[in-house]
Amino acid sequence: MSLPLDGVLVADFGRVLAAPYATMLLADLGADVVKIEHPATGDDTRSWGPPFAGGTATYFLSVNRNKRSFAADLRDPAAREQVVELVRRADVLVENFRPGTMARHGLSYEQSRALNPRLVYCSITGFGAGKGAALPGYDLLVQAVGGLMSVTGPEPGTPVKAGVALVDVLTGLHATVGILAALRARETTGEGQHVTVDLLSTLLSSMVNQSTGFTAAGAVPGILGNRHPSIAPYEVFPTADRPMVIAVGNDRQFAALCQGLGVPHLTVDSRFLTNTDRVAHVDALAEALAAQLSARPAGQWFDLLTPLGVPCGPVNDLAAAFALAEDLGLGPRVRLGEGAEAVDVVANPIGLSATPPRYRARPPRLGEHTAPLRAWLSTSTDPATEKSIR
Repeated sequence: MSLPLDGVLVADFGRVLAAPYATMLLADLGADVVKIEHPATGDDTRSWGPPFAGGTATYFLSVNRNKRSFAADLRDPAAREQVVELVRRADVLVENFRPGTMARHGLSYEQSRALNPRLVYCSITGFGAGKGAALPGYDLLVQAVGGLMSVTGPEPGTPVKAGVALVDVLTGLHATVGILAALRARETTGEGQHVTVDLLSTLLSSMVNQSTGFTAAGAVPGILGNRHPSIAPYEVFPTADRPMVIAVGNDRQFAALCQGLGVPHLTVDSRFLTNTDRVAHVDALAEALAAQLSARPAGQWFDLLTPLGVPCGPVNDLAAAFALAEDLGLGPRVRLGEGAEAVDVVANPIGLSATPPRYRARPPRLGEHTAPLRAWLSTSTDPATEKSIR
């Protein structure tokens, strides 16, 4: 079965998270992704552990399946010559070095375009290539200066980061969309283009209603803990055994919640008649609901309220979250490799009825595919007729 990106060759200069996540998504959809790594150290995340699986950091395993590793020191003229040949043959180049780094190796967008006018060249930065070029693009830093931490935390004055490098992941997703759009445009123009994505702009866009509340109305939000600024009840509540979420989005769901909790009188209370009323009196509402919810375990409330159409659920750890996904038949994990090298990774969440993502190979060992790639790049193969040795 062919895949949507069969025949697309990607020169992957990315490391750590945002760029490798983007190129893994492309690889899952059929692209031939060649990951260029330093021969001595490889991608930084190869050593970012614990935890480890089979001697490899699970951080690296999370974003590098379906790729081939090409060990090349760009300061070595012979290795650089072969990397240049890879760029000449590639459809896509992805890099997330500090601005100026690729230019020092003769591989800036302008230099690469001269080699290959059809190349889609994607640059991922922290703060753009202008005045922010010198700023380090660490996810935690962007969560802080980009405003995410100002609305995240248990209470005002206690900012908290997200539990994962959320901005990196969102930036990788935006980079993938940009690359696919540029490949589509190339079908018409015959030429590639420069795709640029930065962490700060991605975060500001991804804060959606909070960002637009500021741009359109001048509202500067603050920390509300687990509450929503515009919806109630929409937060975490205690139960008899563990916390659970109630996420009511309309009056019908609120009425169902009150019925299930045995407090139907709350639906005719003037403080709670509409969502706007409930937001205005959120403290009183939360107190009334918590008094009821604390009487039973979260699982019992889930079983009782869900059939009534109330969005709710316990706060799961990852083990319980995967168990839920498996119980729902979502297939959240896949096994790659065989024998001692087999490893379970998280499945691609994109469903395609005719050309679904395919899991062809486990994340590569450092330099695992260098020899065959060198042999291929040393041939006189016309890149217009043969893009891959896979």
